[in-house]
Amino acid sequence: MDRKITDFQKRVYSATTAIPAGRVATYGMVARMIGCGSARAVGQALKRNPFAPKVPCHRVISSDRSPGGFFGETGEPAINKKSRLLKKEGVTFDSAGRVNSEHLMP
Repeated sequence: MDRKITDFQKRVYSATTAIPAGRVATYGMVARMIGCGSARAVGQALKRNPFAPKVPCHRVISSDRSPGGFFGETGEPAINKKSRLLKKEGVTFDSAGRVNSEHLMP
């Protein structure tokens, strides 16, 4: 894997590292934290995260509070893994599989 990290990726990874266990932020929230207008760009940076789990990309979710993708994958195995990691940290989900809102970063 190419370990060359862009300045943008560094900003995304730094912001993501600030999300404590048991909490989540949306891709859009991370984008706003770093002064970027694109939640998709944040997702693309996290898709390439070579520092997991030190950079906890599993704590970044979709705006509808669904898990979103995990390492660029959106299939059931990837989403189940992301959900298991969040549950291990105390994050709870509603009956539709969305993160309960009390876990969102303020």
